[in-house]
Amino acid sequence: MADIITPGDDEDLQTQIEEVEALSSIYGDEWCVIDEASRIFCIKISADLEEPKLTACLQIILPPDYPSAAPPIYQINAVWLRGPERAKLANSLEDIYVEHAGESILYLWVEKVRDFLVEKSQNSETDEELPPIKHGNPITDRRSTFQPHLAPVVTPRQVKMVLEKLYENKKIASATHNIYAYRIYCEDKHSFLQDCEDDGETAAGGRLLHLLQILDVRNVMVVVSRWFGGILLGPDRFKHINNCARNILVEEGYTASTDEANKSGLKTKRPKGKKTK
Repeated sequence: MADIITPGDDEDLQTQIEEVEALSSIYGDEWCVIDEASRIFCIKISADLEEPKLTACLQIILPPDYPSAAPPIYQINAVWLRGPERAKLANSLEDIYVEHAGESILYLWVEKVRDFLVEKSQNSETDEELPPIKHGNPITDRRSTFQPHLAPVVTPRQVKMVLEKLYENKKIASATHNIYAYRIYCEDKHSFLQDCEDDGETAAGGRLLHLLQILDVRNVMVVVSRWFGGILLGPDRFKHINNCARNILVEEGYTASTDEANKSGLKTKRPKGKKTK
């Protein structure tokens, strides 16, 4: 006996076809057809398309009476999604179905999962602890003062946190320059994530980063604050910046001794015809 096809089945199938076409157009390569005849599809969802740290795969089976009378059958594949978090997301998807019963809901489900990923990603970032910040002894020369600050860092987010914390100090925030450099060793890639900032003291950040490279220190950030005293120091300012950095690196055990650190002293030449402070 042949299966009986009701008008409702035709309407549901047509609605499904239109919905799948729309989702394919919206999500492109993220949308995947596993078995069109069995109405099985999946979509890869990420919190950030440019840097997908958290991803989930939403697999969907569309029953013949979806959307008129039944919800999609789904499975979320994500190694990070466990226990209470999985239950919370499942409840959110069920709430959407109940609120939009009889309507096409796949787009709403996909975006709900994406919102969940974004929220979790943001929470993961804010969960990082502020590293301890050490403040070194200042060096004063001709009324200009230089003071180093050091913090262990393992992520760019921690670098930002350290800078924000330092700038909460009114004296540090009022410094003429806050020069910094950091090096983070990425074990999985066997490479370094590193950067520097002059903060208006031309070439000082690059020299500071070069010092960290010569000393082969890792997972550390050094900031040198300079308060300009009104008298130009010329290349001596670079000597003081590097000496500050070396001293605090030695004090905190990042390099073996002052003698070893001094081997990395960088010679500077005074530019001709141009005054430097």
